[in-house]
Amino acid sequence: MPANLTPQYHEAERRYREASTDRERLAALKEMLRLIPKHKGTDKLQADIKRRIANINDLIQREGKSGRKQFSYYVKKEGLPQVALVGAPNTGKSQLIAALTNAHPEIAGYPYTTRMVLPGVLIHENFHIQLIDLPPVSDDYMEYWVPEVIKHADAALLIVDLGAEDVLEQIETVIQILEKHRIFLSGEDVEVDPYRAEYHLKTILAGNKSDIKIAPENWEVIAELYEARFPLCPISAKALSNLEEIKQALISLLDIIRVYSKPPGKEASKERPFILKRGSTLKEFAIEVHHDFADKLKFARVWGHTKFDGQKVNRDYVLEDEDIIELHL
Repeated sequence: MPANLTPQYHEAERRYREASTDRERLAALKEMLRLIPKHKGTDKLQADIKRRIANINDLIQREGKSGRKQFSYYVKKEGLPQVALVGAPNTGKSQLIAALTNAHPEIAGYPYTTRMVLPGVLIHENFHIQLIDLPPVSDDYMEYWVPEVIKHADAALLIVDLGAEDVLEQIETVIQILEKHRIFLSGEDVEVDPYRAEYHLKTILAGNKSDIKIAPENWEVIAELYEARFPLCPISAKALSNLEEIKQALISLLDIIRVYSKPPGKEASKERPFILKRGSTLKEFAIEVHHDFADKLKFARVWGHTKFDGQKVNRDYVLEDEDIIELHL
């Protein structure tokens, strides 16, 4: 039986995914439960929402009893696509995020240096992408909240150490641990069953430390085993090797476009574009500008490569890369 989820439900679900505190997530989940159609086809989804509500209530109550300030392990996306850096200990995730973004993580030559979430913004050809540095995924020890951050990302960058003798074990261990948390890494979009509460993330497999002597041999084996599953990119964060390639690979993986907002009667600002999925409509852009604009939108004018200047378009118009949009409410 189809779920027939309403636009109001999807809006509440979006607020849940973008929430930055447990109380915000709890409010969004309660709204999702209120709005979800009540029939047999949504029984599993209702049960999953109730389970998440119970978990968050339990966490809030425990934090309240302890008197400690609540630690939020979610990272607000700030309107940007978000990529989680995942990998075994000491694979060079922090060094990579320092090389690609404006973030300044602690970098050391021993494992488990990263203990907290650290976001940074990658800017390339005016595409803005939020990268999230995380503690390692490991059988020995893993921060309990790491899978929750990964679940809410838009994609993943699986980083492996090409200088390690157990590089294949590294890859499989990370994949298997995440799968235990219902997180599945893939090189392509996967149609998600909303009733299974699974998280499928498009992923690039990046081989770091490609400047080490053993790296080419290890990379050859990885390419043979994983090229059918993931986009692959050998890099060296320390030597700044192939970083332009990994930037382009992330843009391609996310399949995103840049859209600029133009106030009526003024010039468009191109300093900070809106970053949207390819195939997004004018209505979806209006929501990104302000959540009330979609209902108030009458029409828009567009300036772009394939349109005449100021062409009038309706809310179903499919946006193209580097469109300039002037909203009329």
